Amino acid sequence: MMMKILKDKEKAKSLLKMAEQTEKFLKEIFSSNIIKEHQSMAAMQYYDIIRSLATALLLCKGFKATGENAHKETIDYLSNFKGITILEIEKIQDLRIRRNKSSYEGKPIESPYLENNQRNLDLIISKLKSILTGELRA
Repeated sequence: MMMKILKDKEKAKSLLKMAEQTEKFLKEIFSSNIIKEHQSMAAMQYYDIIRSLATALLLCKGFKATGENAHKETIDYLSNFKGITILEIEKIQDLRIRRNKSSYEGKPIESPYLENNQRNLDLIISKLKSILTGELRA
C-alpha cells in the first residue's frame, strides 16, 4: 500500500550514499574472478541498489510503500518518472522475482542472467541516480 508521508530528502540522500557504496563494491567484485562463484549474491546486490534508489525517489515525492507488496509497488511507482521505460520496470520486476526466489526458496540466480543483464542493470542504476540527483536539488 502506498502511503503519503512528509518528504524526506535527508533520508533519500542517505539511501543514495548507501546505494553508491554498494555499487562501488559490486564493481570491485566484477573486476576480480570472484563474481563467477557468487552470481546470486551479486544479483541480490543489484536489486538492493535499485530498490534503495527507488525508495529514495519515493521519499523525495512524499510517499512510502508498506505491506506485503511494498517492493513491487515501489518499483511500479518508477513509471511516474520521465525517462524510466516500461521495459526497464519489467527488468527490475524480473530481478525482484529472481532475488525473492533466491532469498526465500534457495534457488540460485544462474550466471547467464548477470552476463545478459549487467549492462541494462547498470544503465537503470545510472538513470535512477540521475533522476534522484535532480529530485534532491529541487
